[in-house]
Amino acid sequence: MLLFFILGLLVHFVFFASIFDIYFTSPLVHGMTPQFTSLPPPARRLVLFVADGLRADALYELDENGNSRAPFIRNIIMHEGSWGISHTRVPTESRPGHVALIAGFYEDVSAVAKGWKENPVEFDSLLNESKYTWSWGSPDILSMFAKDVSGDHVFIHAYDADDEDFGAQDVTKLDTWVFDNVKEFFHAARNNQSLFSKLNEEKIVFFLHLLGLDTNGHAHRPSSREYKDNIKIVDEGVKEIVSMFKDFYGNDGKTAFVFTADHGMTDWGVHGAGHPSETLTPFVTWGAGIKYPQKVSAQRFNDAFLKEWKLETWKRQDIHQADVAPLMASLIGVPFPLNSVGILPLGYLNNTDLFKAESMFTNALQVLEQFKVKMTQKKEVTLSFLFKPFKLLSESKQLNILRKARSYIKQRKYDEAVSLCKELIHLALRGLSYYHTYDRFFLGITVVLGFVGWTSYASLLIIKSHSSLTRGVSKEVKKTSLLLPYGFVAIGVLVVFFLLIQACPWTYYVYCLLPVPTWYAVLREFQVIQDLVASLLRFPPRHFVGYLLVFTLGIEVLVLSFFYRCMLTAGLIAFAGWPFITQLWTRAKSTSLSWIFFSLLLAAFPLMPVVGREPDISLVMSAGLLLLLLSLFVVTSLTKRKDSFVNEELFLHLLQMLSTVLSMYVVYSTHNSLLKKQGLPRINQIISWITLASSFVLPLLSPTVLLERLFSILLSLMSTYLLLSRGYEALFPLVLSCLMLAWIHMEQETLQQSGVSCKQKVNGIQFIYNTDITQFRQLCLDDIRRAFFLVFFLVTAFFGTGNIASINSFDLTSVYCFLTVFSPFMMGALMMWKILIPFVLVMCAFEAVQLTTRLSSKSLFLMVLVISDIMALHFFFLVRDYGSWLDIGTSISHYVIVMSMTMVLVFLNGLAQLLTTKKLKLCGKPKSHLI
Repeated sequence: MLLFFILGLLVHFVFFASIFDIYFTSPLVHGMTPQFTSLPPPARRLVLFVADGLRADALYELDENGNSRAPFIRNIIMHEGSWGISHTRVPTESRPGHVALIAGFYEDVSAVAKGWKENPVEFDSLLNESKYTWSWGSPDILSMFAKDVSGDHVFIHAYDADDEDFGAQDVTKLDTWVFDNVKEFFHAARNNQSLFSKLNEEKIVFFLHLLGLDTNGHAHRPSSREYKDNIKIVDEGVKEIVSMFKDFYGNDGKTAFVFTADHGMTDWGVHGAGHPSETLTPFVTWGAGIKYPQKVSAQRFNDAFLKEWKLETWKRQDIHQADVAPLMASLIGVPFPLNSVGILPLGYLNNTDLFKAESMFTNALQVLEQFKVKMTQKKEVTLSFLFKPFKLLSESKQLNILRKARSYIKQRKYDEAVSLCKELIHLALRGLSYYHTYDRFFLGITVVLGFVGWTSYASLLIIKSHSSLTRGVSKEVKKTSLLLPYGFVAIGVLVVFFLLIQACPWTYYVYCLLPVPTWYAVLREFQVIQDLVASLLRFPPRHFVGYLLVFTLGIEVLVLSFFYRCMLTAGLIAFAGWPFITQLWTRAKSTSLSWIFFSLLLAAFPLMPVVGREPDISLVMSAGLLLLLLSLFVVTSLTKRKDSFVNEELFLHLLQMLSTVLSMYVVYSTHNSLLKKQGLPRINQIISWITLASSFVLPLLSPTVLLERLFSILLSLMSTYLLLSRGYEALFPLVLSCLMLAWIHMEQETLQQSGVSCKQKVNGIQFIYNTDITQFRQLCLDDIRRAFFLVFFLVTAFFGTGNIASINSFDLTSVYCFLTVFSPFMMGALMMWKILIPFVLVMCAFEAVQLTTRLSSKSLFLMVLVISDIMALHFFFLVRDYGSWLDIGTSISHYVIVMSMTMVLVFLNGLAQLLTTKKLKLCGKPKSHLI
């Protein structure tokens, strides 16, 4: 069975990874020829300002007094340049945003594994194509564009990574550092002849990365005074830099300026998904080659932003984020980045019609080059009779469009030439997408076959080993034919040969070969399938259809809960009626009342605000006080119940209560310290990390008596959870644990009612390691309900605390008791542990349910995996890469979450067994507790 779980974990990892191969492989190709126009560019130099984490509305809107927070930028919009909204794509993170801006392509999601600090594939960028580039800002962002560039011409000036501290007194210093260093740099250049001559070259870029807004947004949220004041500082800094450039270059009119952002930010201070507040960023450009402001009487947009921002009369030109790269390249006359998929926004250019037509023709050639390389690559690795070319852009059509466009330019029919070039670009981009997703259907079919095969095999294993459904039906065991294994070996060889001919990546072998052994294992159990069908035929059809409908309804409720959290509320309210349906109300009224009360109480949590709520430390303190009161009640009860309450056990309880008190103190004092901008106190940080480490050890010192061990686990995990809480979610594990305790008692009552065994007091049951009590009874229909309850509680454990099925549901402020200096992996690990704590509490309760119901843990756990896999298969079909970016990001998140939950279940099952059964002995002989 251990081997089965290891194989199951590997299989689920393959299913999890498949989504990235099917939907999110790298779009990059290599081998293209650089394309650029021979006409002289309007600018000799370009200055790029990127305000990290700046929302479009935060920059453009007026404050409560009707004044702009960025008067200089607003003056540019009205008197000097052009403006609009830059539409970003998911994931709205710093690295993909900067890659889109500077390299012109949208980075694949798989790069998140590198922390957005390093791309798995080399790519070309505007900075690489420039003659010289000087950049200032964050080391994380600047270094990725300086690495692997051809030649020593990209220079970076970065501050120390430790300066990116969310708890610092003034994080605007990240921006003022950039502005001050740029000024010092130009001042020094006047006395450095070599540097001065470089600065007077053409085709040079100055890149200023401003991280203060992103840091302030995470620390204080975009609605805060700190974030809004930071906008004013950035605006003033940009004004000074622009003035300095004009002075240094003698106001020669050859400098182009671009001001934008890599991504926005939600109201609760995070980003990563596709909410409009994350994907809408400002774009303002002025200077050499840029159109002056254009007054208009009316504008058509599907939003009310123009009216809100009082910019109705100033022409707004929205662009896609990748369009910025070709615009900047055309302004200074460098080749378009080779991997760029951006379309040159001609509406921003102030130049001759000839220049615009030639630039668009160059843009078309550059995108078409990628299409040709991509098509050639796919054709070379596909059998000729299977290859299906992109019919809308044949080679003859390519030549025809290019010939016509060139002819129009010669005839000075520039508008017609531009129109043809845009048509060619759109067709080439569609073709790129076609070849990029060429294998998607094939891979999807193989993964689904593997999914269904694995789920079928797990179901047959449950029926064969843990139920009596097929017993008494099978008369004799037939000898296995050799035809079946030989047949599947032949299929496997054919699959390998087919993939080998097409030079497919090694991951394709995994996806295509996985269904072969899984379906072989299924068909090996043909006798079990026959017995199962025979048993079902003897089952009353009305009952069978009824049970099937109830099971399907339950699965759909779980799936819908990912979209509508209120479905969890509806489910918990339905759970509250369970005692009345099963007549448990008449047998155990006090237990039933507890179940009903805590089910209804827990049902309130999914209705509470999702992430983005304001922090409420009083609720965290209230949760801590309730936990202390509960601890006192339990200690008093144990003292009265036991003949002798040993000093070691009493000391352990008091130590855990002290840990709770310290957690409350740390949360309160850290919150106040950060409000005063005094940073994270070192003593608080030390206490937090000690509390986290001790939470894994202290439960193992408690007795293995069921209720005592469960309460010790709750106390230890709650101490850590309080440190990671910011509001009402601190109360959630308490209510959840109370419901879990009621569940344990209810299941025991249910078992007694069914007459399976005599009732045994929960107080006397001990957790025993490696217990296998399969001999006591087999699975029954009620056990499917138990497995469904577990999955439902696990889903509730995730969504009940205010999380939503999206990347942006993680609030960085929850880890400020542990660290405030930006560290994505450490912060991510802490936030993940916060999510897992309610899961651990549910799994520990599930261990107790298995003991009280006298059922093998393996059988119930297999049923849980089957239910989870059916949910995962639902979400696999719901993954989409079209529509709004919010829909795309959400569909990805759904599948990732449910697959992660399925894989983490194996880990959580082992962790729950360790926490419930392992007993550490510090000194002396431990006191034994008999059932």
